[in-house]
Amino acid sequence: MTPSASTTARRPVGRRAGTPYAFLAPAIFLFVAFLAAPIVYAAYLSLRKVKVSGLGLGAKSRTEIWAGLDNYARSLSDPDFLPSVGRIGLYGLIVVPTMLGLALLFALLLDANRTREPVGKFARISIFLPYAVPAVVGSLLWGFLYLPRVSPITDLFEAVGITAPELLSRDLTIWAVANIAVWGGTGFNMIVIYTALRAVPLSLYESARIDGASEVAIAWRIKIPIVTPSLIMTFVFSLIATLQVFAEPMTLRPLANTISTTWTPLMKVYRDAFTRNDLYAAAATSVIIALATFILSFGFLKLVGRRAFNQED
Repeated sequence: MTPSASTTARRPVGRRAGTPYAFLAPAIFLFVAFLAAPIVYAAYLSLRKVKVSGLGLGAKSRTEIWAGLDNYARSLSDPDFLPSVGRIGLYGLIVVPTMLGLALLFALLLDANRTREPVGKFARISIFLPYAVPAVVGSLLWGFLYLPRVSPITDLFEAVGITAPELLSRDLTIWAVANIAVWGGTGFNMIVIYTALRAVPLSLYESARIDGASEVAIAWRIKIPIVTPSLIMTFVFSLIATLQVFAEPMTLRPLANTISTTWTPLMKVYRDAFTRNDLYAAAATSVIIALATFILSFGFLKLVGRRAFNQED
């Protein structure tokens, strides 16, 4: 008895339906193993603590018990936590507008008719290149430029009779760290915005020029509104990176005594976990940072996302 036509047709369809999942399996495995599982484990550790019995020297003198929200209370009441949050807030107010403003400016200049190849190609590579430099390497390079004894910047100031500012002093440290972030992140955001601009039909610009619009008016009234979704996306990326800043101040710390071990919240997590060996407090602080990142990112998208992205419909 031969199988019916419908049964024969179902078999290839069933095999094809499982093909996407086979391709997704490696990514799903990596996501679960290296992102989801550590998050769940950190949340578990944040609800535990160690109970020490006696002198804490015996094999069973240290036992892990349920702590509830005690670790979160300790993290939030830590005298070093709120100052680190304040520094991150000021750091974000400096970095995010400056970086996105420069990225938008460079993208608009590259998209203008006066910027032609090969000049445009060289400019794109030059602006994007700092993003390809690892954060630790870039921080070391800028760190030595900040040191008065080895920095050529100091020599340039002295050559014109001006006292060079101490960029790693207590008042200027945050600007020195912010400068590294702006230098390294502007290129990536510029490429995102520039790509959105290149997708706009040239006929739209030609119509505006026929109506007498200048390049500035075209940029302000046409280009910037069109790339608003890209600006929102880069803002969210920059916000997440700001809340997670770690490499730059950690790398500069040996070069300056103005950066403490708790200069940022993530540096506090590192101190608690690897210096004080308090994994439970570190896990609680990590969960707090993750929740703050989630709330701020999705809250901002909820606030402006619908209005911005609906303009593409």
